[in-house]
Amino acid sequence: MAINLTIDGKPVSVPAGTVVADAAKKAGINIPVFCYHPKLEPVGMCRMCLVEIGTPQVDRNTRRPVLDAKGEPVIAWMPKLQTACTTPVSEGMVVRTEMQAVKDAQRAVLEFLLTSHPLDCPVCDKGGECPLQNLTFGFGPGQTRFEYSEKQHLAKQVPLGDLIYLDRERCIQCARCIRFQDEIADDDVLGFFNRGRTMEIITFSDPPFGSYFSGNTTDVCPVGALTTKDFHFRARPWELKNVPSVCNHCAVGCNLTLGTRRSAQQGGGWEILRVMPRQNEQVNEIWICDKGRFGHGHARSPERLSGPLVRDASGELSPASWDDALSMAAGHLKAADERVVGLVGDRLANEDVYVFARLFRDGLGSRNIEVRPRVAGYEIARRYGVASGTNFGTMGRGSAILVIAGDMEEEAPVWFLRIRGAIKRGASLAVANGRETKLDRCTQGLRYRYGTETQVVLGLLNIVFSENLVKPEVANKIDGLNELKSQVAAYTSERVSILTGVSQQDLLAAARTLANATDAVFIFGSEGVKDGEALAQAVANLAVVTGHVARPNNGLLRLLPHNNSQGAADQIPNIKYQTPALATSASTGASVSNAKAIYIVGTDPVGDGEVLPKDAFVVVQELFLTETAKHANVVLPAVSFAERDGTYTNAERRVQRFYATLPATVDARPDWDIIVDIGRRLGTSWRYFTAEAVMEELAQSVPAYVDMNYGRLMQAQEQWPPVGAEDLYFGGTAYDNRGGLGAQYPAECEKMQRFAVKWAEPPALPSGDIIAVPVRRLYHRGTLVAQSHTLDSRTLSSYIELSRADAERLGIADGDVVTVTLASGECEMTARVDGQAPNGAVLVTAPITTNITLTNVSKK
Repeated sequence: MAINLTIDGKPVSVPAGTVVADAAKKAGINIPVFCYHPKLEPVGMCRMCLVEIGTPQVDRNTRRPVLDAKGEPVIAWMPKLQTACTTPVSEGMVVRTEMQAVKDAQRAVLEFLLTSHPLDCPVCDKGGECPLQNLTFGFGPGQTRFEYSEKQHLAKQVPLGDLIYLDRERCIQCARCIRFQDEIADDDVLGFFNRGRTMEIITFSDPPFGSYFSGNTTDVCPVGALTTKDFHFRARPWELKNVPSVCNHCAVGCNLTLGTRRSAQQGGGWEILRVMPRQNEQVNEIWICDKGRFGHGHARSPERLSGPLVRDASGELSPASWDDALSMAAGHLKAADERVVGLVGDRLANEDVYVFARLFRDGLGSRNIEVRPRVAGYEIARRYGVASGTNFGTMGRGSAILVIAGDMEEEAPVWFLRIRGAIKRGASLAVANGRETKLDRCTQGLRYRYGTETQVVLGLLNIVFSENLVKPEVANKIDGLNELKSQVAAYTSERVSILTGVSQQDLLAAARTLANATDAVFIFGSEGVKDGEALAQAVANLAVVTGHVARPNNGLLRLLPHNNSQGAADQIPNIKYQTPALATSASTGASVSNAKAIYIVGTDPVGDGEVLPKDAFVVVQELFLTETAKHANVVLPAVSFAERDGTYTNAERRVQRFYATLPATVDARPDWDIIVDIGRRLGTSWRYFTAEAVMEELAQSVPAYVDMNYGRLMQAQEQWPPVGAEDLYFGGTAYDNRGGLGAQYPAECEKMQRFAVKWAEPPALPSGDIIAVPVRRLYHRGTLVAQSHTLDSRTLSSYIELSRADAERLGIADGDVVTVTLASGECEMTARVDGQAPNGAVLVTAPITTNITLTNVSKK
């Protein structure tokens, strides 16, 4: 419903429920604010947005507007100025922002704020992008009536946590940081302490400021009270060269802006001094997690490979020229013939993986390649994935979200924020897992025994069928429906409750919610999953049967491990990623275990516990001397994501472009360029000179990427709320999007007229007293995070979590070093007994992505 009002004589029409501050902004009329933020609940604390408001006078008898002699409504003005941020618009409302009373109020508010604010502008990190500074020039008084000696003095540069500094003198007590943590992040870790002029922000958590999203508070802070550890006193905002980029960690694909400058710490070389969110309301809105903000240290790490290495006659890796290293690599790869194997990591850009696949197909005549890590259910997720136009930001009342076998905050942090936003707007949520996750705060979780996740989904399907919740118009488009119905008939809610431990009541509530929802997104991961293909097929069946495919805000969403897991798999089709490496290759049947030569790019199988054959010639292409690189015969140094152009595809199938930000400081080259050079030595006639040229051919060769090109990917448009240089006081200091919003290719089901469901046999129930479940943690100490020393206090080495009952039974105490015997061998880990693990399961935080067999846990 549209509401019509007038602001400063300008007719404005906005949706019902809009507050006056937003209505004015949409009309191009600026009302200054401090405490208000369009993504936070209004509180009216700072009073900076005071305006005059009037509404049509209504005759009490007729209940119709009173008209003047000219036939215009008589406006009844409110006796006092009103806060524009808390006042919703109403029909016929009249707002005046330029009256003298309004200007006097604005000057008074600014004068009052400045009585307690230090004169830090020449040294403040916020200088040049400070709303208080800008609004003082625009609306404030030319002089003050207060004495400088009476200013309040508080502690400065206080570590609020390990990543954020607080300057208590600069704080204007707008509570934006507190409200972000409470409302958006669901981390109640900040609050006010004391009252009056000595009131200050403190942290309640242990460790201090314990949140994955603490950096966002520095973006929404309207003054220089909060600054990040890595940027504190490093530069002024106007000194930075800001370049658009995309986060290279998880599969959300958050849009970033990398702020760079020449740095004394780099000997005058260019360095990333800060990372800021770049607005993309369809992907990350204006938020990023702390891993994305602070996890860029690998780009300028002194541990980077500085040039090619080859293993000499003494068995040592020694520096070599590019020509010698590439010639040696090409010669041995060619000589291996059908026993050549390629392993490529899913952190690489689309351009790299495409050229790698083409090298094996055209240069080596082989299909023995595999993306690492292996992802089960990929093909099913792509077929019935979330439809084009899906956006958590538009989901609310009538929508439903199912999360199964995944931990959203640990695996896809910004999706966690966006799901919480959908719930606040009225969406329903069902969370199924073997343990409690943070999303369980928003709903009654479906807590199942690990290994029974597929049976839970079959139970939901059974309820949908038994209660006749399949809509006739949906059933008419499904092939195999009757067969599926007969197969799931045995999985009644009573039986599934016994098998899984989930109550019948919770199963019934979840099934009915999903079936009756207007829209539904089904998110599934791999935590504790025994058979990823079976789970993926069961979830796909549930989505199809309930009619939640092929429409925006409907479909499957796979929790993928890394930033380009989707794109890497797209470039290497027809590979069964859930099977052991190449064991069923259609071409030769070759596997890593009997390979004669192995070309490994951007992945560390040895570091992940895999053993390479001793007699194989190994070529490794990497940023660092990883455990795999230490075993290589040839090591080829690649550049980081910040030193090159390219594209990533996030889990929603959105292809996004990132840009070269830094010049390379070592003798390294882009991955695609190295692979092309090897290809030329194998006799190919490729003529790629830029990543853009690779993308142009990729778009012609990979059907899903048709019409994808750098020009299309860099297209942008206006978004709400407005952020950027002209709107710092309104939306914060996130950057507006000038690097492109990317392009989402359609799921396969969007082109289908009919949909197919089929039965996938669920795995056998787990046996034994205790099972091992690999879990993912945001700050696990991997190759890239280990080089980002700002995060040193948060990074985690491998450890196991046990329930108190299991720990007592095994004689293990919290902090003990234990020997864990896996099917692949023994390793030592620290034990944590903190109540997070359910009885009968050991949570293993390690760089592995598939279930492992735990044969023994014993105290060292």
